[in-house]
Amino acid sequence: MQNSSLYSRLLKLDDYFFNFLRISICIVMVWIGGLKAFQYEADGIVPFVANSPLMSFFYKNAGNKVLNNDQKLVSEYTIYKNPEGKVVQKNINWHTQNGTYTFSYGLGTMIVIIGIVVLLGIWFPKIGAVGGALTFFMSLVTLSFLLTTPEVYVPDLGGDGPTIQYGFPYLSGAGRLVLKDIIMMAGGLVLFSDSVKKVVKPF
Repeated sequence: MQNSSLYSRLLKLDDYFFNFLRISICIVMVWIGGLKAFQYEADGIVPFVANSPLMSFFYKNAGNKVLNNDQKLVSEYTIYKNPEGKVVQKNINWHTQNGTYTFSYGLGTMIVIIGIVVLLGIWFPKIGAVGGALTFFMSLVTLSFLLTTPEVYVPDLGGDGPTIQYGFPYLSGAGRLVLKDIIMMAGGLVLFSDSVKKVVKPF
């Protein structure tokens, strides 16, 4: 009898746990999506977008190749990178012409909307199911960057000795950030399932 009572209490906690997951995803989406309105964040996503076959068409210069200072042929965007915390006007001018900021504003708005839709699942299961599905598909696109973006793996930059740990599977900071989206993907599926169960639950 005691075990049955404990089981019942644990079942009631499910709703709180699912709602905490919804709130958590909403916080991540709204915060990161909101940051897309700022120059440094818009600059930071350029390697992902420029190399993605699903998104590169949003940029005017995504496929351009130029010679760098070492006379190596590289993607043009690599010449105009703005390190976080540093403002270089000529780089900003290039990104403006490229469509970097316009795309980032649109992407950020979409991410914020998905976060809000996920949160609304607390009160509206049908909307929550949509939010869960959108979270899953957004994370799937993000994870595709592991296949298309060179910057997600440690490069071989040389040095005092040979670089042993570079390329796959040695994730860079950007790669580690992308990989975490597999957790977001799982969360989206869990919330989609929970919302659908509530929609079809017999009265």
